[in-house]
Amino acid sequence: MRPIRVLSGFPFRSVRLRSLGCAMLPAMLAFAPAVAVHAQQQALPPSSAAPTQSGDAEGLTGSVTDDSAWRDLGIAIPAFPTDHAAATSAEGGNTEALGRNLARVVYGDLKNNGLFKPTGPDALPGIGYAEVAAPAFSGWRARSAEMLVQGFVKGGADGRLTVGCYLYDVALGQELMRQGYVVKPEEWRRAAHKCADMVYARLSGESPFFDSKIAYIAETGPKDHRRKQLAIMDSDGANHRFVTNGQATALTPRYSPDYRQIAYLSYLDGKPRIYVYDIGSGHQHLVTEAKGPTFAPRWSPDGRNILYSMAIAGNTDIWRVPVTGGESVRLTNTPGINVGGSYSPDGKKIVFESDRSGSQQVYVMNADGTGQHRISFFGGRAATPEWSPRGDQIAFTCICGNLRIAVMDPQGHNLRHLTDSWQDEAPTWSPNGRIIQFFRTERNSGRTSIWQVDLTGRNERRLKTPVDASDPAWGPVLP
Repeated sequence: MRPIRVLSGFPFRSVRLRSLGCAMLPAMLAFAPAVAVHAQQQALPPSSAAPTQSGDAEGLTGSVTDDSAWRDLGIAIPAFPTDHAAATSAEGGNTEALGRNLARVVYGDLKNNGLFKPTGPDALPGIGYAEVAAPAFSGWRARSAEMLVQGFVKGGADGRLTVGCYLYDVALGQELMRQGYVVKPEEWRRAAHKCADMVYARLSGESPFFDSKIAYIAETGPKDHRRKQLAIMDSDGANHRFVTNGQATALTPRYSPDYRQIAYLSYLDGKPRIYVYDIGSGHQHLVTEAKGPTFAPRWSPDGRNILYSMAIAGNTDIWRVPVTGGESVRLTNTPGINVGGSYSPDGKKIVFESDRSGSQQVYVMNADGTGQHRISFFGGRAATPEWSPRGDQIAFTCICGNLRIAVMDPQGHNLRHLTDSWQDEAPTWSPNGRIIQFFRTERNSGRTSIWQVDLTGRNERRLKTPVDASDPAWGPVLP
């Protein structure tokens, strides 16, 4: 996927996303394909008229649901107006309808991340195009809003869309941040996710994660004969597509550190093979065809190697192979089953599961296989460990009566259970290490679905998928 073109506020900065100047007044924005247009910032007086009362009659309510010292924040997100309702191939048919859909996506991102409870466009009055850069602060204060997210959408002569996003502190009557995005009509959701990322990062101090992708295994067919395909979707479940056709069973996908590729396990005619799929070209190449049952390919942080587990003569050990293919190196060599290696973010350590002590437990070793030692000591068993992108925690499946998602630090201390369902397993981290995704199996039907939970364990939600879903893998933030 090509980088999205970003137009951000002053001062200019050099980033991978093309950063251009954005004037305060949307009507004065003018863009050229490769030239920054410097328009003078205009400070317009705020309107004295309050927005018409409609929708949420009791005003805005907001609360933070993590354990840090947050204030309650009422975040208002009205529909993004347009200068004129131009036809577009994007969802809704014209820029006026698209403006409401953009605000809905921003609202959904901020609502579902576990920190905020904002009020979205369907419960708020609309605003005029000129009001985007000159908010009626008095009216929003009357509705108990503390923060205000406003934006606009414009259709260009070249068919592309320009989307503006502004974050305001209502109490202070000040702009906190702004960005603009030039996108193709079919990529309008990326502009909304980038807007939500800007707001989230500015208010929380955390790294963004909404403009990211999720790979997973799509499951169909009867319980004893499942068809398993590799599929991709946005972080909120939109823009779903199948990658493989289901002729060969696909399992355990993982994104490369640069997002460009996905490693996954494929079984065709009973032979396990590890493939790397190139997202941009749609091509894939064979990394290794294993001699025995194979599990859980995982990338190294530098993208050069892939860990996997392979069973030979009754033992299952962890191996490392170059992503381009070639000779594999054995990292574990103990009686029993060693599965599921996951690198620490710095690439120096690997966390994995092993039953060498008599039951499944979590172990850590150096990247070269030395220094293997157990870190989980609690009642029950532990499986599928995954190191946080921050390096400070390890998520895993706690098998303690039921299967639950749990976290602990890399020393095995400070264990916390985040879920308590019948069968939750296979955790994968959001790019910023704040949300964990996993799949849940229903007790009676055996149907599977993808869920998310934040680190408090109090905010769970299910992602909609067109079919049953398992083995999720969260990719990095898109360029």
